[in-house]
Amino acid sequence: MDRAPLFRSLTRRLAALSVGALLLTTGCVYDNHACMGMTEKWTHSDVNYITKIIGTPVITGLYTLFLPVLMYALFGSSRHLVASADSATAAMVAAGLTSLSFTANTPKYVALTSLIGLVAASILLLARILRLGFLADFLSRTVLVGFLSGVGIQVAFGELHEMLGIEKGGQGFLRQLLFTFRHLSETQLPSLFIALGVLVIIIGFEVLVPRFPGALLAVIGMTVASAYFHWDHQGIRVVGAVPSGLPRLGLPDVTWNDVTSVLPIAFSCFIVILAQSAATSRAYALRYRDHFSQNVDLVGLALANAAAGCSSTFVVNGSPTKTAIVDSAGGRSQWSHLTTAAVVLMVLLFFTKPLSFLPNAVLAAIVFRIGVKLFDFRGLAEIRRAQPQEFLLALVTALTVVLFGVEQGIVLAVVLSLLQHVRRSYHPHTAVVVRDAAGNRSFEDPVPGKMAEPGLVMFWFGADLFFANVAFFVEQARKLVHDSPSPVRWLVIDATAITGLDFSAGRAVAELQQDLAKTGVVLALVVLPVKHRADLERMGLIDLIGANRIFDSRHACLAAYNSECLLGSDTQADRRLTLLPSVQY
Repeated sequence: MDRAPLFRSLTRRLAALSVGALLLTTGCVYDNHACMGMTEKWTHSDVNYITKIIGTPVITGLYTLFLPVLMYALFGSSRHLVASADSATAAMVAAGLTSLSFTANTPKYVALTSLIGLVAASILLLARILRLGFLADFLSRTVLVGFLSGVGIQVAFGELHEMLGIEKGGQGFLRQLLFTFRHLSETQLPSLFIALGVLVIIIGFEVLVPRFPGALLAVIGMTVASAYFHWDHQGIRVVGAVPSGLPRLGLPDVTWNDVTSVLPIAFSCFIVILAQSAATSRAYALRYRDHFSQNVDLVGLALANAAAGCSSTFVVNGSPTKTAIVDSAGGRSQWSHLTTAAVVLMVLLFFTKPLSFLPNAVLAAIVFRIGVKLFDFRGLAEIRRAQPQEFLLALVTALTVVLFGVEQGIVLAVVLSLLQHVRRSYHPHTAVVVRDAAGNRSFEDPVPGKMAEPGLVMFWFGADLFFANVAFFVEQARKLVHDSPSPVRWLVIDATAITGLDFSAGRAVAELQQDLAKTGVVLALVVLPVKHRADLERMGLIDLIGANRIFDSRHACLAAYNSECLLGSDTQADRRLTLLPSVQY
C-alpha cells in the first residue's frame, strides 16, 4: 500500500489547522504591526494592540479573523493574502475620529469604525469598476524584495523584548530596539528558555520533517505545560482571558451625516489597503510564480470590509505578517483561510479558555522565526549579482520600511518603481543599423559615421517618444547627421520599438524634419503597417514627411533608397553625356 498520498493529505490538513491556530493566537494576542514592525499583547488587564490603537473593545480584534477572512478567501484572487486587522488603517481611523472629537470605546465611536469599513468597501468596489487594479503593476520585483525584507527585519527585531521577558518601551522601531538593548540585564531567563525551546522545535521540524507544522506542536505543548505548571504564577507573562461569543450582525447605528464625516478617513484607508494588499499579493505571487488579479482582489477586499462593517468590527487590510504566518505554516491556497475562519468560530464558541494559558514568549518566538524567513537573502544576493544599481533600490526600500514604517515603504516602492521606469524611458537603449562584412544587418552603438548604406543612417530608438525623452532623441539624431565624417543623405528613424508618441514628440519630429530638409537631408520613417499611421496622420507628419518616405519595413526603406540613388546616378550620367561635344565622322 502506498502511504505517500495519505501522508501528504495528513500534512496538508495539519498545515491548515496550524494556520488557523497560529492566526488565532497571533490575532488574539499580537498584531506585529506589519506597517510599523511593532508587536503588543493582550493581557488579562489590557487590550490587543490593534484594538488599543483604534479604540474599540478587545473582542473586535478577534472578529476580524472570522467573516472578513472568510469573505476574502471566497472572493479574492490571491492564494496567500490574509485580510485582517492592520495597524496602519487602525491608526488612521483612530486619528481621524479623534480629530472629529469622538471618544474611543464609546458605542458611537465603535459604530463609526464599522461605518468606515463599509465606506471603504464602497470605494474599493468603485475602484474595481474603474479597473484601478493596474496600480499594482507599478511595483517591481526589486522593490518588492526590499519591501518584504524590511518587513522581516521589523517583525523579527520587534519580538526581542517579548522573547527576553522585558517590558516594551520607547516610541518607534529604533527607540524600542534601543530600549530593549539597554535593559538586557532585566532578561527573564524562563521566558528566554521558552522562546529558545520553541525555536528549536520549529527549526528542527523544518529540517527533519518539513511538512509537519512544528509551530502548532510548540503552541500546544507550551500551552499544556503552562496550564499544568501554572507558569502565570511564576512571573511568566501569558495571554490571559480571551472574551467569547459571536459578533452581532447588522448595519451600525449611524446616520447619513456620519457617512460624509468619515468619507475622508475611509478614502485614506482605501489608499493604504490598495497599496499594501497589492504589494503583499504581488510579492508572494512572484515568489511562488502564481497568478493573481488585483481587480479581483479589489472585490475580495471590498467584501471583507463590508463583512467587517456588518459584524461589529472595523476596517481590514491585506496583512503582510499574517500572510507570512500562513505561508510559514504551509498554507498555499484559500483552504487555509477557510480553516482559519472555522477554527476562529469554534474557539469563539467553545475554546477561549485554553488560550489564556499560552505564554507570550511562545508567540514571540514564532513571529521572530517568520520575520527571519521574510528577509529574502537569496533574492537580494541575486539582484546584487545581476543588477547592482537595482540592489541599491531594494536596500533603500528595506531601510525605509525599517526606519519609517511599511506604509511609507509602500509609497517609496511605488515611487522608485515609477522612477525606474521613467529613467529607462528617459534614456532608453539606442542603436544604428549597419551591414557587416558578410552583408548581414546588425545593431551597433549610435556612433556618427556608422551607416546601413553609404549616405544612409538608420537610427533605432528603444522606447516610446514623449515629452521627457524627445530632447534626447533629437540630440542623438542631429549628432548622427552633423558629426558624421561622410555626408549623410537620408536619416531613417527605425520606429519599430516606438509604440506611441505624444504631442510634444510629434512637434519635435516635425521640427527635426524641417531642419534636416534645409541641409538637404531626407528624413524617413520605418514603422509597423498600422500601429503608428493614425497618430502620424493626426499630427500632420505624413503630409510633412511624405507618404513615400514612410515604410513598413527596413527592407522596403533600403530598397527605396538604393533605387533612388541608382536613379540619381543614371540621371547624372545622362546629363554628362548631353554636355559632351558632337563628333563628326
